Amino acid sequence: MAPQTAVSPAESKILHCYVQKTPGSRALHARAITLLNNGVTHVGRYLEPHPVYIERAAGSRKWDVDGNEYVDYFGGHGALILGHNHPAVVEAVTAQLPHGVHYGASHALEIEWADLIHELIPSAERVRFTNTGTEATHLALRVARAFTGRNKIIRFAGHFHGWHDHVCFPPGGAAGIIPGIVEDTLIVEPNDTASVDELLATRNDIAAIIIEPTGATFGHIPTGGDVLHRLRATATRHAVPLIFDEVITGFRCSPGGAQQFYGVTPDLTTLAKIIAGGYSGAALAGRADILSVLDYRHENGRIEPPPVLHQGTYNAGPVSAAAGIATLRQIRDHDVIERANRTAAAIREEMNATIRRRGLGWCVYGLFSDFHIYCGDASPEDIYAGKVPSCQLKGSIRPELVHKIRAGLLLHGVDIMGWPGGIVSAAHTEEDVRRTAAALEATLEMLQAEGAV
Repeated sequence: MAPQTAVSPAESKILHCYVQKTPGSRALHARAITLLNNGVTHVGRYLEPHPVYIERAAGSRKWDVDGNEYVDYFGGHGALILGHNHPAVVEAVTAQLPHGVHYGASHALEIEWADLIHELIPSAERVRFTNTGTEATHLALRVARAFTGRNKIIRFAGHFHGWHDHVCFPPGGAAGIIPGIVEDTLIVEPNDTASVDELLATRNDIAAIIIEPTGATFGHIPTGGDVLHRLRATATRHAVPLIFDEVITGFRCSPGGAQQFYGVTPDLTTLAKIIAGGYSGAALAGRADILSVLDYRHENGRIEPPPVLHQGTYNAGPVSAAAGIATLRQIRDHDVIERANRTAAAIREEMNATIRRRGLGWCVYGLFSDFHIYCGDASPEDIYAGKVPSCQLKGSIRPELVHKIRAGLLLHGVDIMGWPGGIVSAAHTEEDVRRTAAALEATLEMLQAEGAV
């Protein structure tokens, strides 16, 4: 059975050509939709008329089951700052595999891994490993509530902190989220520190503030250092833990994350993606006194359990630890971040030049190893000056247009994320920059020809 799509490939040359180029992916997707919801295992991989099915990857490129080659800007959802299959990571994992993948016990690698995190991340007095960013933010909120004895959290609209109940709904709630959790989550508009100040000044039940320190989805809705400094000051004044969700930004804005780049030290930090070099791994790091709620206690000659019990079958697995150690050493000892940032800046420049040649008012913006495509009339300067409402920056582009942009770029050898935008690695090259700009030019030409823009 052919997958059902909102726009028939017969009605769009872009989609028709994409389907013709990816018959193997289309066949696999036809099987997948009989087994998996929408035929995918992550909402970010959903694409109409069908996603590409990848067979192998190396460096900045990946190849699908039909042999098509793509410049990859998914980058393992941001985990692969070194690119695919970096030799140091492959060597570390290959060396570890014969020694075992799961001991169910402590091992030396987890200490070495934690020591590197402690060395690089300013807030990391203590480290607790988890498996995913979602687990890390979930644990962070539970720890903050246990430490403060308070229930409510403050978060910012549009900021992504995983899919657990406390952080995965818009104002007003969502299906499957119980009312009590909605009531205990206070959502303010992006960068609205005045509202945070007011909440903290008028309430005594706030357990934590959580924020993506570069703004929603790695700067899709930008947040600047001035916002972080104001939050740090007000959180300190009211003795409320400040949590930086550095799942994406950790080891990417700088070796010490956004907190090192902006000179603002949070009380707790959540880390994932890069921390494990593309393998499953994450962590909660932060102040020793706050994380002490995870400690066993000795009281009256008895061993008492921690106030917060934290399990996890795969916490700090030795393969993930080996990959993470190899990756963090590369970041510490080489110009990994600088190379990724330089290439991303070149990509943004070339993409903006292409957009101007096509006579569109769109723009591409970003500050680090990222790029975000805004399909409205604005410049990057307008966006960073706050002249574009946050509701327009994230989620305002018609999904049908986003799918055509992504399919068009895939048709011309480039894979971007659905923001729309992408994350750049140190493995991307000048040739990748040229190929990306050419792919955007060809895609825009096709979109304009069929009246989609």
